[in-house]
Amino acid sequence: MRCVIVTGVSRGLGAALARVLLERDVVVLGVGRSSPAGLEGERYRFAACDLADVAGIDAALAPAFGAIAGLAPRSVCLVNNAATVEPVGLVAMHDGTGIARSLAVNLAAPVALSALFLRAFADSAVERRIVNVSSGAAHSAIAGESLYCAAKAGLEMLTKVLAAEVRDATFRAVSLRPGVIDTDMQTVMRAQDERTLPGVAMFRDFKASGRLATAEDAALRIVERIVLGNVRNGATYAWPDLDRPLPG
Repeated sequence: MRCVIVTGVSRGLGAALARVLLERDVVVLGVGRSSPAGLEGERYRFAACDLADVAGIDAALAPAFGAIAGLAPRSVCLVNNAATVEPVGLVAMHDGTGIARSLAVNLAAPVALSALFLRAFADSAVERRIVNVSSGAAHSAIAGESLYCAAKAGLEMLTKVLAAEVRDATFRAVSLRPGVIDTDMQTVMRAQDERTLPGVAMFRDFKASGRLATAEDAALRIVERIVLGNVRNGATYAWPDLDRPLPG
């Protein structure tokens, strides 16, 4: 039995990943504020959690993680997919509340989830994997997206630290830059003005030029190559060439 935990399952790439995994007879635990319509069946479970409340993650999700461990899966994977691009704006525009929430969802929550995952699935006889969904913003500075860029860079370093700490042959941690996908995030970015997001034209061009992949198409390749395929511990993979990790 294979089990995959997907955060941010409510919509977008998370929902698409869950659907593809269920089609492949994988047991899926979806994590989010709500569960999308159409995800159901005996192999689908849902755990409600607001990932901005980092201090509450253990209490909210430990029972669900424990239930998955109780199934005695031969492999289990955590996909840290949940993220927010908001608040958008130049650094001087942000207040403490917006900064704290953004970094909580995009960076602190994946750390807390990874810690809970490693405690819940400590048996080295079980194949374990953590996939941190990153972005090209992890290495490219985007004016108006400082919080998102910083968090994604931190998330990729988390991947490297996990690979350095967990040396079991049955463990893999990887970062995934999934490319530009036609989700609500892109809609938010296109709606900004140039004062808030100086490079907004780039995001509008993604849509106008047809460069956005559908969540469904992206999920198919990500599941086959990154979630269920062979990957190198500590590596970063970037769309569209998911067959080879990036150098370094």
